[in-house]
Amino acid sequence: MLTHLAEFEEIFGPLRLLRFITLRTLLGAGTALMICFIFGPRLIEWLRRISFTQSLRDAAEVGKLAERHAGKKNTPTMGGLLIYAAVTVSTLLWARMNVFVGAALFVYSGLTALGFLDDYLKVVKRNSRGVSSRGKLLWQSAVTLLVLALLLYHPDSRDRVRELWVPFVKTPLIESMPLWFLAGFLFLVLVGSSNAINLTDGVDGLAIGCTITVALTYAIMAYAAGHAIIADYLLISWVPGVGELTVLCGALVGAGLGFLWFNAHPAEVFMGDTGSLALGGLVGIVAFLVHQPLTLVIVGGIFVMEALSVIIQVVSFKSTGRRVFRMAPIHHHFELLGWAESKVVIRFWILSLIFALAGLGTLKLR
Repeated sequence: MLTHLAEFEEIFGPLRLLRFITLRTLLGAGTALMICFIFGPRLIEWLRRISFTQSLRDAAEVGKLAERHAGKKNTPTMGGLLIYAAVTVSTLLWARMNVFVGAALFVYSGLTALGFLDDYLKVVKRNSRGVSSRGKLLWQSAVTLLVLALLLYHPDSRDRVRELWVPFVKTPLIESMPLWFLAGFLFLVLVGSSNAINLTDGVDGLAIGCTITVALTYAIMAYAAGHAIIADYLLISWVPGVGELTVLCGALVGAGLGFLWFNAHPAEVFMGDTGSLALGGLVGIVAFLVHQPLTLVIVGGIFVMEALSVIIQVVSFKSTGRRVFRMAPIHHHFELLGWAESKVVIRFWILSLIFALAGLGTLKLR
């Protein structure tokens, strides 16, 4: 929206700077951060006043972990609304709207609505189930099909969206994915990343801290993919217009830092599924649009670890009756080993940064 001010550079010369994605990314991050700082305390107080507090599992479900997390019982949830508002408003203000930004915001909005409904059911009914797994998959499938229809209809994305790029390869592995394969692949990317971040959101600051490093990494990747000279130098896919996702990723970094201010241990608010399900989908669609979906496995290594720990635990218990971990997701395993919650979070942040740097390294190794 504010990018149109650049058209008045003859009246006020410095307005021409709004043509630069880098400046608008910084402005987007700063705007999102300020929105969180200004409205965060008000939202937390409102959520507390209407008793939208976290519903925790009891000792019968999680054993000793229930004692360690007992103090979180009255902490407000649905803090993901703050992140959503900050990211959306900042993106609309500072990004040039195109099909890529529109698709990303559509997925983010759709999955925020799903997460909100899930949290609402948990809070109202005071249980830890919320929307059924089948219901979530149906909703996620609908979001996938609708955003794919948008991308295939629009001329700027119609052809490029069918390309499948993989790390370490300088040309697309598949130049035109069949429709059935494309739909299935996008569904796996969105649902996989959405559920992975949802599983990571179990201790104060963990999910949002790791999301910040992933968002920062994809801001760099989006800028490179949208810049013809840089893309040609790195031998990666050049997608005209996709560079505007850099602004969105910058807004996500700013919103993440702002939310972390309130979510750091001991947390004043939780993001809930309103945040975690939606953030996973947002990261997934950005990765897909910049032709780096499989690189997300490296960049989001923490999320992969969390998801794999659950899969391994379930498969092991069902096949042998034994548990590999004391509890899954894996961050709870370390808690039950005696690690302080803050130590688990900080060490996972360190690993997340290492994974992010490794993911960036794939841009040149081709």
